[in-house]
Amino acid sequence: MWIRVAGISELEKKALEIIETKEGGVLQSDLWKMLGLDSREGSRLVLRLVKKGLVKREQVSVNGRRTYKLTPAKMAAEPVTVKINIASILDIPCTTCPQISECGPKNFYDPATCPLLEAWIARKLRGDRKVIRRPARI
Repeated sequence: MWIRVAGISELEKKALEIIETKEGGVLQSDLWKMLGLDSREGSRLVLRLVKKGLVKREQVSVNGRRTYKLTPAKMAAEPVTVKINIASILDIPCTTCPQISECGPKNFYDPATCPLLEAWIARKLRGDRKVIRRPARI
């Protein structure tokens, strides 16, 4: 039941296969032995897998010694749906600005000094919804 993930090494794939085939997980030190790694290489491997969200690491005590049990991370059965609301930026002045092609940091038209953008931000902070007319180009 190995999960295909882009951007993982062959060693990481092999470690994942071992972790997934062991019922109830595998001790971190046992995984190192199975892969022929020393503790330094093994720790780095496990931390990469944890960081990528592929493995869960749980502290356990075995024969009075602290170690970690590794289990496959639970993957979502269905894709996650994220709803994005763009209503908050629909009236941003930049979207209809005739000078947008000339706008940029340190240009004549600069977002850092744009009075229209500053006014829009101030309105958003106040919760005001008024529309401001754009002044004619000088």
